[in-house]
Amino acid sequence: MPPSCRHVSQSPGVRSTIVSGTLLLVESLVRLGAEDAGEVLTLQRPAYVTEARAHADLNLPPLRQSFAEVAAELADPEVLALGWRDPSGRLVAAVRASVTTDDSRVAEIGRLTVVPDCQGQRLGTRLLAAVEEQLPASVAVLRLFTGEHSAGNLSLYTRLGYRESCRQLTPAGYRLVHLTKDRQASG
Repeated sequence: MPPSCRHVSQSPGVRSTIVSGTLLLVESLVRLGAEDAGEVLTLQRPAYVTEARAHADLNLPPLRQSFAEVAAELADPEVLALGWRDPSGRLVAAVRASVTTDDSRVAEIGRLTVVPDCQGQRLGTRLLAAVEEQLPASVAVLRLFTGEHSAGNLSLYTRLGYRESCRQLTPAGYRLVHLTKDRQASG
């Protein structure tokens, strides 16, 4: 098992962590593209296995997504894909967002993932803030969803100002919780 990422200090552009007793600069924000598809899948699949277990549903779309589908999504100029890389270049967190085709004032955020050994270190929080900052100024509303049994996700999104807008029953019998956030509330 990889060493734990233990947070030490935080400044706007740099994050320090102690790993195996050594102080390291942990991650840098990067724009992800089609060339990162393999790493994104490597990050995405274990994260969503946890979600699949919580919801007793191994057919979650992120688990069925192929390399070609992820590469195409990351190559799409309408998709904003960001990630954190550690000093060795390892992708430790990722997120994707896109402005909806039916309303340019709305962006959908999805596939927020953090490697298990770095969870709880605010990487997801910081990625959401980064994606919100980089979306076009025309975007006024942010939307995302998670499963009803994803207590950690629901807590994070609520803490960051997202509010439940509806619940949608899935064929597997659990509900997806849809949340929205007024972008002005993100400052």
